[in-house]
Amino acid sequence: MKEHKARKRFGQNFLQDTRIIRDIVNAVRPQPDDTVIEIGPGLAAITGPLAQKLNRLHVIEIDRDIVGRLKTLPFADKLVIHEGDVLQFDFHSVPGKKKIVGNLPYNISTPLLFRLSEVADDVIDMHFMLQKEVVERMVAEPKTNDYGRLGVMLQYFFDMEMLIEVPPESFDPAPKVDSAVVRMIPVKHRIGEAEDFEHFSKLVKAAFHQRRKTIRNNLKDMATDEDLQTVGINPQDRAEHIAPELYVALSNHLSAKAV
Repeated sequence: MKEHKARKRFGQNFLQDTRIIRDIVNAVRPQPDDTVIEIGPGLAAITGPLAQKLNRLHVIEIDRDIVGRLKTLPFADKLVIHEGDVLQFDFHSVPGKKKIVGNLPYNISTPLLFRLSEVADDVIDMHFMLQKEVVERMVAEPKTNDYGRLGVMLQYFFDMEMLIEVPPESFDPAPKVDSAVVRMIPVKHRIGEAEDFEHFSKLVKAAFHQRRKTIRNNLKDMATDEDLQTVGINPQDRAEHIAPELYVALSNHLSAKAV
């Protein structure tokens, strides 16, 4: 079969390290009847080992050439191939609680993670290969340099853990950055529930708009000092000092005031 060349526009870097592949599959722990969706199967490095353990595997792939290759694989009869852009894919179209896995294209990873947050209630767990820097931001705690909007928003939906660090030479072509595998499990019991999620999202975005400014300055059009202090936020603090549950509390306080 003709060799497939990685396409830059699709952010393709193909995993080829057998040890990392084994570790990812072991982390996913696929059982025969599990509903599993793989995003970006590429040259089937993870697809093959997953398919060996599953009765059926859903894969989402945008590259037409790779779709053609997938159809010729020995385990093709186990694959349900969804050709298209994962950012447009309706995850609810695959029935049942699902496991989602993938070596995510780094050029769309952040919008895709936000998109996947929308289906958290429909998910058992997710395991993704991502740029290590992104994973560090996802799992970051308050009062650290990596803590920001991405971490606050994803930690609202998921408990997350960095599982495996992956060097560039594990891929072909080798990316210019280190990678890591993250496990994401939907939060079962939230400390606080955002009553108006759209407002909560806008609030967090505004809070981190200019990181060097105080929360008072960044939220001056949304909240007074009294509002901040009511939920336990020091107006002089910067956004990265404030825990996710305090953003939820502030959003709910402001939403209640607006009624």
